[in-house]
Amino acid sequence: MVARARAKYTDYTVREEIELMAYLAKLMPEASRTKLKSLLSKQLVLVDNIITTQFNYMLKPGMKVQISRAKAGKEFHNKYLKLLYEDAYLLVVEKKEGLLSVKTDREKERTAWSFLTEYLQKSDRRAQAYVVHRLDRDTSGIMMFAKDEKTQHTLRDNWHEIVTDRRYVAVVSGEMERDAGQVESWLTDRKLFVSSSKVDDGGQYALTHYRTIKRGNGFSLMELKLETGRKNQIRVHMADLGHPVVGDGRYGIEDQNPLGRLALHAFKLCFTHPVTGEPMKFETPYPADFKRLFAKTQE
Repeated sequence: MVARARAKYTDYTVREEIELMAYLAKLMPEASRTKLKSLLSKQLVLVDNIITTQFNYMLKPGMKVQISRAKAGKEFHNKYLKLLYEDAYLLVVEKKEGLLSVKTDREKERTAWSFLTEYLQKSDRRAQAYVVHRLDRDTSGIMMFAKDEKTQHTLRDNWHEIVTDRRYVAVVSGEMERDAGQVESWLTDRKLFVSSSKVDDGGQYALTHYRTIKRGNGFSLMELKLETGRKNQIRVHMADLGHPVVGDGRYGIEDQNPLGRLALHAFKLCFTHPVTGEPMKFETPYPADFKRLFAKTQE
């Protein structure tokens, strides 16, 4: 572990009380102030193992400053994934529909995990992405991966405390009766499908909040907030309401697929950074094709 850390970072021990920017300038006298600021903004500088972006952060004797040796210009290009954020501990991406989050016993094809691991191994051949949570293959949207096992375990073990807001947008069949409400049930994974019970039958408790954004053309645009993150939770709960997600052949109307995809997108993820404690917020626009189904609606 020590050798790997040394391979990724150059370590320096602080000998005097000094602001971080001034310290970096002394270490790299040939570097411009713009380049030094870029190191901080791209989160390539750590102080005592914590990413630090504040240029006037006051260093004290004995502190350790680490500067990443990874190329700041390293870029990620993939038609199935968009990299929204990266630091020494986390990757946040937007996944397209049709891509598995991680391989299964039956599915060995390319996944979000494999694409990200290949990307990380361009800088360190021993690196890999660590799965924190998943999105269904047919669901698009924001996902988070860890870069090491410790961060992965911190996120998984404290998920409900760390994640402060997680929301989806969906188009459902029919015009929703209520403007807002919630669905709760106990879900059981039957392998081929997830069953839902209104009473505790030994399944996992699940709670979904919903808000109706728009109605028209026989559809409703819904914003959904998860209190729990069970398998197929939104798809099952929308079906429970009698308004299944459009394009859902498993829980919905088999031949109703006007978009050629499941109309479900994870558009918002807010959490507290597991290492730095900083509030993190990621949000993507509602998919344009979702709005298309309402284009002829009379206002």
